[in-house]
Amino acid sequence: MADRTFNLWVFGDAHVGTERRHGWESLSHVLQQSETGLTGAPPFDWDMAVDVGDMSGDQGLPSEAEGREIVRQFAALRSHPREAIYSVCGNHDRSGISESPNHWWRRWIDPTGEHTADSGVNAARRPFPIEGSWERYAVRVGNLLFLMMSDINEPSQRVGRDHLGGNPAGVVSGETFDWWRGMVESNPECLILSVHHYMLRDTTVASGPWEGLLRNPDGSWMSGYHGYKPQGAPEGASYLYFVGSRPNAGAFEDYLAMHPGAVGFWLGGHTHTHPDDTYGGKSHVETKWGTHFINCAAVTRHHCCQCHPGVPMSRVFSFTEGSDRVRIRCYLHTDHFAASGWYKPAERTLTLGQPFNAPPMGKRPRKG
Repeated sequence: MADRTFNLWVFGDAHVGTERRHGWESLSHVLQQSETGLTGAPPFDWDMAVDVGDMSGDQGLPSEAEGREIVRQFAALRSHPREAIYSVCGNHDRSGISESPNHWWRRWIDPTGEHTADSGVNAARRPFPIEGSWERYAVRVGNLLFLMMSDINEPSQRVGRDHLGGNPAGVVSGETFDWWRGMVESNPECLILSVHHYMLRDTTVASGPWEGLLRNPDGSWMSGYHGYKPQGAPEGASYLYFVGSRPNAGAFEDYLAMHPGAVGFWLGGHTHTHPDDTYGGKSHVETKWGTHFINCAAVTRHHCCQCHPGVPMSRVFSFTEGSDRVRIRCYLHTDHFAASGWYKPAERTLTLGQPFNAPPMGKRPRKG
């Protein structure tokens, strides 16, 4: 950790299978680029990475072949261990509604190291230990507390993810919400970063009701940022819609409104677009209820909406010891929108609720 600055890299929506069908390796590309630079863009320093989900690009159920391909691409890392990347499950990573919950994602992405033989993940190599289960876990880095929550199938829906082609409405269980609330309330001394594949309702680009879709001239809806699935709660296609099987629950939103500033950040993805998009009157970086909401997607080029072409991008958060400010930079991984590398117009500096306290020295992750 250089100069007591902790660099957090947040990326997501690699959609590896989609990219492979188009001849591009989205995951290995961004991993190599971060460490050595590619396409004329510079490398960048990072101590820990957060993957906000959607490693799979399949519209049906993710396949074992795609899982093996993801593991192969993770091996592109040279100076960081695979375990320096902490993941949550996205909607395309879900298993079928009749299968064991999230079994594909647990086998191949494997945040807790349950399936090392397949995933290659060894929990003992985590630079910062995981506390919890695959569905919800915490990670502590100094006084930063990451609350990692995975997307799941909605048990009240009779038609599962495989038939709905991604089932775009976001889901967490009531138990996950209760865990999140308990962790927030029992850790007031921490800077809390909530991580889920989805953003909350009306926080960032296209995260409002029906904003994930497009309207036909006759008033009917069609796919837009996300697929139009009539049986899949299309109103909430672009935000966390179900909590404890309650549609459009607003549980997180209501809690944050009643406890302003209790959570420092909400990090997510799911909605892919370009860095300057402000659809619905909202940008990718917004502050509401004292919480900074940041959509960090996506690194895919071809798994895109009808609204905009793919712009592979991610974000790097730099926290400095003793400072109550965080620098957030946007990195373009290709030159499809602007020159690859740092995209200055999207850079932000935000205020924290308290100064950052770095973890003990020697915690910087290294391969091996």
